[in-house]
Amino acid sequence: MEHVSLERVEFRVQNLDCEHDAAAIERGLRGFPGLVELQVYPRSAKVRLRFDPDATDADVIRRKLEQLGFPTQEGLKMAGPPVPWRNPKVLTSVASGLLLLAGWLVRWVGASEPVSIAVYAIAIVVGGYFFGREALEELVFEREIGIELLMSIAAVVAAVMGQAAEGAMLVFLYSISEAAEGYTEEKTRAAIKALMGLAPKVALVRRNGREEEVPVEELRVGDVFIVRPGQTVATDGVVIEGRSSVDQSPVTGESIPVEKADGDQVFAGSINQQGALDVRATRTFADNTISRIIQMIEEAQERKGQSQRFIERFGARYSPAVLLIGLLIALVPPLLPGGVWSTWVTRATVFIVAAAPCALVISIPLTLVATLGTAARQGVLIKGGVFVEELARVRVVAMDKTGTLTRGEPEVTDVIDRRSEDEGAAAAEGLLALAAAVESRSEHPLARAVVRAADAHGVQVPAVTDFRALTGAGASGRVDGQSFVVGSPDLFSDRLATESDLLRQIERLQREGKTVVLVGAVSEDSEPQLATVLGLIAIRDAIRSNARQAIDALHAAGVQEVVMLTGDNVRTARAIAGELGIDVCYAELKPEDKVAQVQELARRYGHVAMVGDGVNDAPALAEATVGVAMGAVGTDVALETADVALMADDLEKLAYALGLARRSQSVVRQNLALSALVIGALAIGALVGLFTLPVAVLTHEISELVVIGSGLRMLRG
Repeated sequence: MEHVSLERVEFRVQNLDCEHDAAAIERGLRGFPGLVELQVYPRSAKVRLRFDPDATDADVIRRKLEQLGFPTQEGLKMAGPPVPWRNPKVLTSVASGLLLLAGWLVRWVGASEPVSIAVYAIAIVVGGYFFGREALEELVFEREIGIELLMSIAAVVAAVMGQAAEGAMLVFLYSISEAAEGYTEEKTRAAIKALMGLAPKVALVRRNGREEEVPVEELRVGDVFIVRPGQTVATDGVVIEGRSSVDQSPVTGESIPVEKADGDQVFAGSINQQGALDVRATRTFADNTISRIIQMIEEAQERKGQSQRFIERFGARYSPAVLLIGLLIALVPPLLPGGVWSTWVTRATVFIVAAAPCALVISIPLTLVATLGTAARQGVLIKGGVFVEELARVRVVAMDKTGTLTRGEPEVTDVIDRRSEDEGAAAAEGLLALAAAVESRSEHPLARAVVRAADAHGVQVPAVTDFRALTGAGASGRVDGQSFVVGSPDLFSDRLATESDLLRQIERLQREGKTVVLVGAVSEDSEPQLATVLGLIAIRDAIRSNARQAIDALHAAGVQEVVMLTGDNVRTARAIAGELGIDVCYAELKPEDKVAQVQELARRYGHVAMVGDGVNDAPALAEATVGVAMGAVGTDVALETADVALMADDLEKLAYALGLARRSQSVVRQNLALSALVIGALAIGALVGLFTLPVAVLTHEISELVVIGSGLRMLRG
């Protein structure tokens, strides 16, 4: 069988505001020739398709979407709702309200009742056109009874029972909430729109020896583009010329600009500040950091949390139950002695409206979507509502050391020259120069740290000859005709056996979690073990500047225990844990040992977050309740493997994410409680005849607006 190469295309479409619209698109494209796969994202107003190019093409599908009432957008921009005076739902709602007012006026001036009833009937038909059609489509095509059907039945029954004005009011008020749905959805899309707005429309590219502006979509990998001061970086790339500070806060949430020079990565959407930069593109616009973040947020917003899925399943059974109970209320009591048909049918109608679960159904998804968008604006990418819920339950945080609590880059912390205690900094620099000379030929990470330290202090490093690597111990070489050796204390074992003061000094530095390197002079006829120790250099993986504040913030956020899991030695692990205020540390762990520790923590605490770099710690991240990747910007594996990605190397963002998740769940609980309270009170009031239909409708819609407003509080960071 011949292999068919499928094409993929994404469209941003208009008028896609809810699950019903998504279902309409799926029905309209079902069985479409050549269409192989269809995904609809109502939260993002996006349709993703795969099709056989031999059977159809993107333009044909685009025209079909337009016929279905969902015109496509051009470029990287999200469709918003039409302006109110061009929105059919708003116009029909307004027309319904005007007709309702006209019906009242007709009765007030003394016109005959049939005239006012006719006006009210028109108001019901006009105002209920859109949600009534949705109700019938949902019933016929999806075999589901939804809120729209409950409202439609209640309006029709009210009119039939001689309460046409009440039916018209129900339709008018409910049509307002339906018309406002698109504008409410627009609020929750603010984060994605803000990210879309970060990308410039054009880039200044150097091609064939001249500079030209091209649309960012036309940038190719390898193109060199110029970013002037104040401009936004068009796509991901590497600086090949220039030096400047770049504001990465729109992408990572970092508050401090980052210095960039030759060889440094820059990311789409970051803002250049002082100097001009020449950048070689490493990704196309469609595949750069901003585009990938947007795509992941959109996919996250479609992933429902456990509570949302429960409410949806509950709603699918609850609405039919409300309709059935309403029918029983209308039919059973009138059969009993003293029962009056009109009374119980009216009460049944009021009950159906009162018990409709509008606020209940909308309370969770709106809050979660707003939470995901707010987190993204702060540089925290949460992969879905379920992880917001899990973050809120986390009671213990486990984290890797290297690359998480530390920068993963050794640095020199102490230089102690034993030749003269009076020479101070000059003596230290002399020792550093000797060590850097010998280590300049080595690729060992500790050797690189010594060379970097010499460079940072502006030390003049002499030339080295006769360099020789001493495997597992250090290196030796000749500087100005003298032989020197640089290595671990084990290399100087014979000398240390006779110098207790030196041994105590080494042990003190090692207790502080530092690796000690000795610098010694070797006479022509002796071995390195007997070298004269000129001084010591202490090296340690640099702790992140805000690591202590981050641990304190986690404790303040209610985390019971912060645990460090590391493959480093026990001495170093304990020193760093003590310095940072970490509760427990486990050292000398292999990857499988980290997984076992995460499992044990989960057994004891129930909900565990594991923080790592997203690559080396992938098994432990996968095992945890929530896997959190540090510094995920520009890192494909970290973005893909983690449940939560901290875009910058900022551990304090984890405490922020925990606080945001807990606030989100608090808002959800408040909304659920309010919705249940209102529904319960209205339903009981309807059964005992306490509420009229207008009162039930008005209270019902007000409660829905309150829940929407409460959920939108999560848009505040």
